[in-house]
Amino acid sequence: MSNTHILSSSFNSLLASSVNDIKNSLKTLRTLHDRLRDIHHDEKQNEFMQLEYESNRMYNCLMQLLTLYKLDLSQFSPTIDEYAAADILEEITNQHDSLFSFGKVEFISQCDNDLFCYCDRMLISNALSTLVNNAQRYSRSKVLLSASQENDYVVFCIEDDGEGYPESLMSSEYEQLPQLDLTSGNTGLGLFFAEAVAQLHSQANKRGYIITDNNSQFGGARFKLYLP
Repeated sequence: MSNTHILSSSFNSLLASSVNDIKNSLKTLRTLHDRLRDIHHDEKQNEFMQLEYESNRMYNCLMQLLTLYKLDLSQFSPTIDEYAAADILEEITNQHDSLFSFGKVEFISQCDNDLFCYCDRMLISNALSTLVNNAQRYSRSKVLLSASQENDYVVFCIEDDGEGYPESLMSSEYEQLPQLDLTSGNTGLGLFFAEAVAQLHSQANKRGYIITDNNSQFGGARFKLYLP
């Protein structure tokens, strides 16, 4: 084994360990943030909301990086079970309601109570939460999170009324992951993660996938996650 390979392997392990340490520290900071917000409930709400938004964004990114690292090493397996799609949407709505109110963006959730899906709830919630976060960031006034049945798939959909996806982040079927563009800030990590999560869900000869386009009913971006 070459020294270069040893160094690369050691660095990857060190990087993963560092990301995990940062994630744990950030979790502690989020708990402290919640306590301070409760104590100073009527003071500096804008600052507390901004801190909550940014900490949620960082935490989700770190969770995604760790999961992708484990997937790359074949050290991760999804925990699949049956869940009500409405419960998943409610969890995400509860996480984002205050932030949407702060940004004066209407957040709409739509789902039939009798719609069920088989999935790894933590992975799906994390993927959708990140993309809802992005939708809030780029929308003008409205974001819709919905779940529905399409043939043999349960489809989670996020739509907004913003400018839409850039060409580099759109596809008819997301077979090719986006090229990372660190200079523009559009890294595509959220979509990269969502595609990886979708691919972990399979049933018979069907496998999960995502689609991105600008066919939102509000005129902006539309993201769809298909689970068999």
